[in-house]
Formats: sequence, structure tokens, C-alpha cells
Amino acid sequence: MAKKVQKTGYKKSLCVKCTGLCCRYVALPIETPEDWDDYDDIRWYLYHQDINVFVEEGDWYINIKNKCMKLSETDYKCQIYDKRPRICRGYSEENCDLTSDDEGSYDYELHFTTPEQMEEYMKIKFGEKVFDKLEPKKKVKKKKSKNKQAAK
Repeated sequence: MAKKVQKTGYKKSLCVKCTGLCCRYVALPIETPEDWDDYDDIRWYLYHQDINVFVEEGDWYINIKNKCMKLSETDYKCQIYDKRPRICRGYSEENCDLTSDDEGSYDYELHFTTPEQMEEYMKIKFGEKVFDKLEPKKKVKKKKSKNKQAAK
């Protein structure tokens, strides 16, 4: 038997108790990093506010915290629910942020929330001195030869 639909189009479900958690970020797949430059690009992402990167089932994603413009801040309902995009239609009570205990309940293989975490991972992957090449090289002053000093 189908559940009754309220006039707003919302099924009587946990969604009516939620503040639109799934509508407050975008997670997009990114290419799997292969070399130091790729990991350094991800480190760059993490220097930006409200960005994190995670790996799930071997796939890499960038997560951008950014609220959907159609999420109402008064009742937390979708203002275009009946014609919402396909991605939104794919969410269900079984796999939503509200029913998860907390962010730790995600089955991430890796989860980076700061550039420092990525730096530590890069040190494990490429060796402790991975960032030495980024440090400016110290200039060595050459001593003037005695012949050049005598000529002056």
C-alpha cells in the first residue's frame, strides 16, 4: 500500500523532520590521484573553506558545503520538490544524512578535511622529505678569489 502524500508533495517520512542535510553540500567525483602533482592539487582544494575530499569504494570525491538555493530556511522543505532534479530523487530515508548516526558512520576509506591531513598522507605515500623540494634553496655566497680582490 502506498504512503499518503501531503498536499506539499512530501511523503510522511523522516524528511519532514530533517533540516535538509542532503541539500547542504555537493559531492562530485574527481580523478584518482596518480602522482605528487595530483595529490598537491587536492591539498590546494583543502585550503579552501568548506571543502573536504573523501574516498569511497576506491573512488575519489570532492565535497563542497554549499546549500541548495531551493531549500527553504523556514521549514527546510524543497521549494521545487515535485520537479526536483534526478540526483535529489535518488536520496532515500535508508541512505540519508539524518538517519546516519554522525559523519563518522560513513564508510570512507579516506577522508581529508584539512590540507595538513593531506600533507601527512603525502609523506606516507612519497616519503618524509616530500616537501623539501618546495622550500627555497639557500644561496651559497661565493668567496671572491684573492686575485680579483688584489685587482681592485
